[in-house]
Amino acid sequence: MRIIISGKNIPITDALRAMVAKKLGKFDRYFDEDTEVRVVMSVEKNRHIVEVTIPLNGTILRAEDYSDDMYTSIEGVLEKLERQIRKHKTKLEKRIKEGAFKYEEPIFDIEAEPEELEGYEVVRTKRFALKPMSIEEAITQMELLGHDFFVFNNAETEEVNVVYRRRNGGYGLIEPEYA
Repeated sequence: MRIIISGKNIPITDALRAMVAKKLGKFDRYFDEDTEVRVVMSVEKNRHIVEVTIPLNGTILRAEDYSDDMYTSIEGVLEKLERQIRKHKTKLEKRIKEGAFKYEEPIFDIEAEPEELEGYEVVRTKRFALKPMSIEEAITQMELLGHDFFVFNNAETEEVNVVYRRRNGGYGLIEPEYA
């Protein structure tokens, strides 16, 4: 794996860089050596935020965690990534390649609390290309990103659809209807 570490409002010290490399090194068992892992560390007020993004052949693994200590945030984000990998192991192997994951056993065993939403202010706008995919692929991508919804181009209908996680369990699909 190639690890790219950057910082926003924080200098990346050699100790931080070494810890991230050591901890992410445990994920070598899952990914090829040419896999690029992007780590962004930032500080906003008293929150130390760590985001890890791993693009894999059209699929994106992404996790984010924050706490009042950068080292705790690093541990938390790696636990979230491990849970995502365990949860979607079979689907990811099919999408990436057979045998993409070498080992079954988990690296981390601690459960993290679900994140809470804070307010209704739009703090970021993202633009992305809509990739044609099946509904199942869209749900997998939504879960891997850790989002509650995912916008995609439905490969069957060739229309923009939205899948979302329902509060009572399961998933919903929003299809456009033109009047």
